[in-house]
Amino acid sequence: MDKFVVTGGTALHGEIPTNGSKNSALPALAAALLTEEAVTLRRIPRVRDIRTMQRLLVDIGSQVDIDGSTVRLTTPRISSPEAPYELVKTMRASSLVLGPLVARCGRARVSLPGGCAIGARPINLHIFGLEQLGARIDQAHGYIEAVAPDGLRGATVHFDRITVTGTEDLMMAAVLAKGETVLRNAAREPEVSDLANLMTAMGAQIEGAGTSTIRIQGVERLHGAEHTIIPDRIEAGTFLIAGAITGGDVTVTGCAPEHLEALVSKLQQAGADVTQPDAVSLRVRASGRLRSVDMTTEEYPGFATDLQAQYMALMTQAEGIAIVVETIFENRFMHAQELARMGANIRLDGKQAIVAGPRQLTGAGVIASDLRASASLVLGALVARGQTVIDRVYHIDRGYERIEAKLAGAGAKIERVE
Repeated sequence: MDKFVVTGGTALHGEIPTNGSKNSALPALAAALLTEEAVTLRRIPRVRDIRTMQRLLVDIGSQVDIDGSTVRLTTPRISSPEAPYELVKTMRASSLVLGPLVARCGRARVSLPGGCAIGARPINLHIFGLEQLGARIDQAHGYIEAVAPDGLRGATVHFDRITVTGTEDLMMAAVLAKGETVLRNAAREPEVSDLANLMTAMGAQIEGAGTSTIRIQGVERLHGAEHTIIPDRIEAGTFLIAGAITGGDVTVTGCAPEHLEALVSKLQQAGADVTQPDAVSLRVRASGRLRSVDMTTEEYPGFATDLQAQYMALMTQAEGIAIVVETIFENRFMHAQELARMGANIRLDGKQAIVAGPRQLTGAGVIASDLRASASLVLGALVARGQTVIDRVYHIDRGYERIEAKLAGAGAKIERVE
């Protein structure tokens, strides 16, 4: 099992590139199931969750051709409309094939999602939406079975709570349904808009993606298309925080600055200098002492829950008291205990963490508990005195492509060891 060995105390300097978005690539790969023709996706990150999804699509019946970061998928026939537990037990996004399979062939059997232990991502929102579209749903033995032998029909679906994967799943189901589907209280994340852009290129009729109301006119069939995945805003945000926490000067390239406004605002309030050198880059400089700034996670365009752990690491180095409130997932403070092992002063109180700083962190043996927690431990290790060994880094490999090499390129003393 691989580990990271990090020697802290070095300010990062230089450029760090951004990959395509994992959270956008996963539904895009699933959307390829909606057509018999070839779908070519560019800027696919080479991370563990993507490899799992690709193996699942091959199992379902897709031909997957990979050339670097370009993936070409062709699914002339669905040979097995199932996502078995053994394939998807490490991936939260397995439910994304539910909608496309029901829409394409009228049935699906999908294992309940696995992945990080950060709290519930209720599949009931997917189920409710598919039932509104006419699917018959059964849940037993850890699987969701959906059947719609006469096809899906358009309906109005109001989500009780905002759900990104639920919005994406229902979008993919609705594009081949008969009539109009209206999704209300829909997620507004850039990844939802990116999926809509891909399916529009495939012949879907979608309006309102990026707003809370999405209207979809079902069509008879979709065709092949080519599409480039948007930049990964969480990866870019992690590298911006890395520059700030080490007191460095880092330019994150190939990103979408408009997707990072909530984070940039917090970094600036904390005393970091963040500028935009061009349309696809952000530069962060933090030579002075940071100030503590409260933060509450929210659905987009608010502060992303996927950057909460990294932000908490940053606040351990800021002057004062910061209150970090997590509103999306109920169990997403597991990194706090590991940061405390490194010397952080963090007190948990329900949905909020109270972080007192600045604290001189020291190297320690720590264990990654989920994808973003892994990133926060790397950030803490970058400023810790001495050496930190981070175990279970397979978690970070689910969402970051060679993060250790990218950070080392900016001067970090970090290496992967077996």
